[in-house]
Amino acid sequence: MRRLLLIGDGGHAKVVRDIARAGRQYELAAVLDDRYAVPASGADGLPRGPVALAARMLAEDEDLHVFVAIGSCAVRRRVAESLGAEPGRFALLIHPRAVVSGDASLAPGTAVMPGAVVNAGARIGAHAIVNTGAVVEHDCVIGDYAHVSPNAALAGGVDVGAGAHIGIGASVIQGLAVGEWSTLGAGAVAVRDVPAGCTAAGVPARVIRQA
Repeated sequence: MRRLLLIGDGGHAKVVRDIARAGRQYELAAVLDDRYAVPASGADGLPRGPVALAARMLAEDEDLHVFVAIGSCAVRRRVAESLGAEPGRFALLIHPRAVVSGDASLAPGTAVMPGAVVNAGARIGAHAIVNTGAVVEHDCVIGDYAHVSPNAALAGGVDVGAGAHIGIGASVIQGLAVGEWSTLGAGAVAVRDVPAGCTAAGVPARVIRQA
């Protein structure tokens, strides 16, 4: 079983730990988070320490994989890039109760939570999150560091830009684009493209904050 170094120890990381255990592909080796100024042992017996230890641990153990378990898209990108690791060192975590088409492609560093559906032809970039119960329909494209929140639904052919955040229960109708680093609010229904860097909310969704 491969060993996994987890970066982050907040609420999102708890869910990621469950996915890693349920998938039975990785044995958790340590958890790093900057709340731990010095190395210590957690209540679960796993070693804890600051994120600065990651580079050394990866260099010393070439079989060690890493996963950035941080909910914020921007912080997840910053931490992942700071590690300087090759893409192949990042784990891809898919919960056994997720449904992922064999015709879909998912890049390293991405997490697919329980109950999520990723259908045929979908392409998901690196370090993305497809959260609990989210639906990514056929031929969708999800950029690096994007987050599709619990119970959100993307109809066929939707393009979600890098770092975009699709809120809880939000929906995007077929063929639309949600721009890079934009936010579609919880429960919103996008019936037209969402520009990059803005926040859109409501039914139908309207831009409420510009880039």
